[in-house]
Amino acid sequence: MSEAVAETVAERFEELYGAGPDGVWAAPGRVNLIGEHTDYNDGFVMPFALPHTAVAAVSRREDGVLRLHSADVEDGAGGVVELRLDDLAPGSDRSWTAYPAGVVWALREAGHPVTGADVHLASTVPAGAGLSSSAALEVVIALALNELYSLGLRGWQLARLCQRAENVYVGAPVGIMDQTASACCEAGHALFLDTRDLSQRQIPFDLAAEGMRLLVVDTRVKHSHSEGEYGKRRAGCEKGAALLGVDALRDVPYAGLDAALERLGEDEEVRRLVRHVVTEDERVERVVSLLESGDTRAIGPVLVEGHVSLRDDFRISCPELDLVVDTALSAGALGARMTGGGFGGSAIVLAEESDVPAITKAVEEAFAAAGFTAPRVFEAVPSAGARRIS
Repeated sequence: MSEAVAETVAERFEELYGAGPDGVWAAPGRVNLIGEHTDYNDGFVMPFALPHTAVAAVSRREDGVLRLHSADVEDGAGGVVELRLDDLAPGSDRSWTAYPAGVVWALREAGHPVTGADVHLASTVPAGAGLSSSAALEVVIALALNELYSLGLRGWQLARLCQRAENVYVGAPVGIMDQTASACCEAGHALFLDTRDLSQRQIPFDLAAEGMRLLVVDTRVKHSHSEGEYGKRRAGCEKGAALLGVDALRDVPYAGLDAALERLGEDEEVRRLVRHVVTEDERVERVVSLLESGDTRAIGPVLVEGHVSLRDDFRISCPELDLVVDTALSAGALGARMTGGGFGGSAIVLAEESDVPAITKAVEEAFAAAGFTAPRVFEAVPSAGARRIS
């Protein structure tokens, strides 16, 4: 994050509020390398942070007022939204301000003495692309207020509060992965996270040093976690756990999957959901083992297995995501899969550096031939988590 970006955001803050901010903070979006829809099943995930960030210039207030402005939201009324902290309540806001306001609500509900803030936000995380733009927005606010109010909260604690804000205040039943990735990732690493106890291990992930690249292909098909399909999948997973008599699907051993599926009987939908989650947890552990043993190229087929499971068992892919994966593999990619919540968003492609131009061209041409909106393709570089930048 360059000093120029911090300076630009700070200058706009001063234009809006008449004085400079107390500080400027940044929190990244994320790509999930492997481990999809396992986080709300107490399972394993493996995200890494992107260089794309939400940036917030923030100052304290002492009068119970929260003022919010975003450079990314067109507002003909002038832009600054003013809210009273005492009026913040779950379900009261359906606009973009629900994310930062929800964090303030969650902090205060947890007993932290937040008395107000002035905020100006700007983000380079593509919204609706499955790259956790909402989590970046939440985490940057939480980090700023944690510092400004000397709350002493650690990264994983901020992530928990941000998850509560999105679950309860916004109404989206997301797991803990996105917020933890934004708050806790390290540059040059993927984060192996156990979502049950939030234990973490930073796994070195420097593809450039090995002559490889990881591309993100944003299909530009928008999705929203707070819409019903995500919630249906989560409810189905919870039903499966209840039928199997376990606290969460994390507790179904991979070696015992066939027996568990047999116990589920004729409920084919629940069987598919359970099969995906249990096999996906095993895939995360396999990728960790391969990376730690230095066999990075061997994770490619595991990524493809993950996509097939998300497409056929969890059923959250779409024609655009499938086209990215199929085309990239045909053009020589080592592996590819959809990433994020599904029903649109992005896919990731693991490739030899020398193959990137041909793969990119093939995907772009395939989208054009199919009549789809042109995708956005960029390299994903494992980057730093949330931090103060000014």
